[in-house]
Amino acid sequence: MGLRSFAASLPAALMPGLHKTAPEPTQAEAASFDALLHRLSYLPKSDIKRIREAYKFADEAHLGQFRASGEPYITHPIAVAGICAEWRLDAQAIMAALMHDAMEDCGVTKTELIERFEAPTAELVDGLTKLDKLQFSTKEESQAESFRKMLLAMARDVRVILIKLADRLHNMRTMGHMAFEKRRRIARETLDIYAPIAHRLGLNEIYRELQELSFQYIHPWRHGALSKAIAKARGNRRDLVSRIERDVVKAFADAGLKVEIQGREKTLFSIYKKMREKHLSFAQVSDIFGFRVVVDELPQCYLALGVLHQLYKPQPGRFKDYIAIPKPNGYQSLHTTLVSPLGTPVEFQMRTETMHMVAEKGVAAHWLYKAKGNAQAVQQLGSRWLQSLIDIQDETRDASEFLEHVKIDLFPDAVYVFTPKSKIMALPRGATPVDYAYAIHSDVGDHCVAAKVNGEPVPLRAELRSGDVVEIITATGARPNPAWLSFVRTGRARSKIRHFLKNLEQEESRELGQKMLAQALRAEGLALPSLDIEDQEAHGLWQDLAKWAGNRNVHELLVEVGLGRKIATIVAKKMARMLAAQGQRPDAVTLTLGRFGATDDQTTQGQITLDGSEGASVRLASCCRPVPGDDIKGYLGRGEGLIVHTAECQVGRRLFQRDSEHWIAVAWADEMTRSFEAAIGVLMRNGKGVLAQIATAVSTAEADITHISMSDESQARETAEMQLLISVRDRLHVAEVLRMLKRSPAVMRVWRIKP
Repeated sequence: MGLRSFAASLPAALMPGLHKTAPEPTQAEAASFDALLHRLSYLPKSDIKRIREAYKFADEAHLGQFRASGEPYITHPIAVAGICAEWRLDAQAIMAALMHDAMEDCGVTKTELIERFEAPTAELVDGLTKLDKLQFSTKEESQAESFRKMLLAMARDVRVILIKLADRLHNMRTMGHMAFEKRRRIARETLDIYAPIAHRLGLNEIYRELQELSFQYIHPWRHGALSKAIAKARGNRRDLVSRIERDVVKAFADAGLKVEIQGREKTLFSIYKKMREKHLSFAQVSDIFGFRVVVDELPQCYLALGVLHQLYKPQPGRFKDYIAIPKPNGYQSLHTTLVSPLGTPVEFQMRTETMHMVAEKGVAAHWLYKAKGNAQAVQQLGSRWLQSLIDIQDETRDASEFLEHVKIDLFPDAVYVFTPKSKIMALPRGATPVDYAYAIHSDVGDHCVAAKVNGEPVPLRAELRSGDVVEIITATGARPNPAWLSFVRTGRARSKIRHFLKNLEQEESRELGQKMLAQALRAEGLALPSLDIEDQEAHGLWQDLAKWAGNRNVHELLVEVGLGRKIATIVAKKMARMLAAQGQRPDAVTLTLGRFGATDDQTTQGQITLDGSEGASVRLASCCRPVPGDDIKGYLGRGEGLIVHTAECQVGRRLFQRDSEHWIAVAWADEMTRSFEAAIGVLMRNGKGVLAQIATAVSTAEADITHISMSDESQARETAEMQLLISVRDRLHVAEVLRMLKRSPAVMRVWRIKP
């Protein structure tokens, strides 16, 4: 049986002073290729020769540059390459690690790198390069765009993020000479982005060290206090740990099971996090120490579990089988918590050597295992998440939004649910049936209308739990609900929903813009030219107009007209001049309107006709809540689409006085496609059953109440004032509701609320 002492097997970050296996290299040694050479013994000589050339190139590029510590800058690329060599990455990755700052800091071009070191290496370096050369409105926008570039490069080649994590790890280890605020900013970024990425890819060693270093720089006082408390607790519990070790060793020897036992100690950051989240004092955190049992074969993990459960009593509900159901990042182990002889809980983890390597190295284990032929399973670690980055990017053009989705997906915990066909799916804690639907396929999510969990109907916002069997019910005509954005947890679901809604809004805005431009052209005595791409003459005209307006194409131009970012009358006058220059007569062009249903006669009258089907591009003002039959006017808000007010609305009148050129004529269609909301005020006698009388009166008028509000003061008086939102067909329907309410004995006065 291989046995290491508890102290000797603790993480280096927690036991400073016990793990210095070799003296630190001198400055001259660290800046030379020899500092890296002894770590490259796993590579053939031809590869080492190419790496030496990359070192010379980087050394020359960084000549005269120094780090904040005063060391030559080349010491940093060498250290990064050394960390990558510990993972046994290939020659291309080591070369890219040596040159990862060459393009960003030294003016080296991608073309130059391709000529010297071939395209694959140049692509890796380019993926690691920030976008500082481009102009961004804010530092946050620049940072978000750089993250997006790096993460997408990572999705294509995971070596990009391995090199970047090695880069960040060395920077975090050597930040002592930086200003306090800069250290804290970098540490916060590391804790928010890089540590979760390391965890998501199964790089648990890097994950823990990045967390510890970030904690040390963000909360130095708390880090120091916890370090002292841990050292004291370690001394106080030494006898207990030694006793557990002896008992465990004897139990496995008696069972004839060959194992390797490793001591494990909770990191300072995880202790701090547990204290903060569960409001515990340090003395109340009992599971600081634990043990890891490494065996040769998978079945022995379960045999070891049986031996331990015979030795000490297990705590109910604290057993987890991550071998049968691995974590999303590929982690596999058996976890059990036992009650020690003194009554304190002690966690044990059982795993094979292969599982241990994957648990600590994650995707990097692919290169470590390459020669052993065990890489196939390791290669798939994180692949699903990496693919989700590509999916999110396809639907998210804004870099900050992309980064927001990625942050959402960097979850440390997961729940495991089953499909009706018993396939296991991992989702973040707090995930809902909508997240599950989008995890299956975007079409399932887009057309989701209901869900069943364990055979019972549940709301779409219900939180899923491990072991749930989830079934999604879809409908052909269904589409995503904007309200879903308030409760979905995965970046994939959020990006898919936003993408659908943006496309829908753009299509509706385009059709509105097309309608408005047709109206403005009619005022110029012209009709809207054909939008058929096969009509080359009209298509060329549209292209010239879009170019003049600063848009990429006619679709974008019409969207901006519909959103009010461009004035339809100005665009129409420009088109009229362009048509006149071409010598076209007004009756020589074809009139083509969208699905808004306007006739030539309606457009000639200068009105946009509304039938309720316009969607998000046309909004009814909440101040006056117009309904069919009201006199209305349309305000083209800048970037807001068309906002419709009643003609007598005071808010609308003030807007008109301040910004008259943005007002356009609108009218109701003869037939409506939906109902509308009207606001009603009711003064009534307070008493029992009054609300039921009000609801009965509204129902008798064949209307629905969508919202009720009443002030707290009203409830204590003899009379009360209530505001209702009712769903009606038109103005006549509102009048009918008012008549029915006036007949109620409890109602003293009723009126339609107007600003």
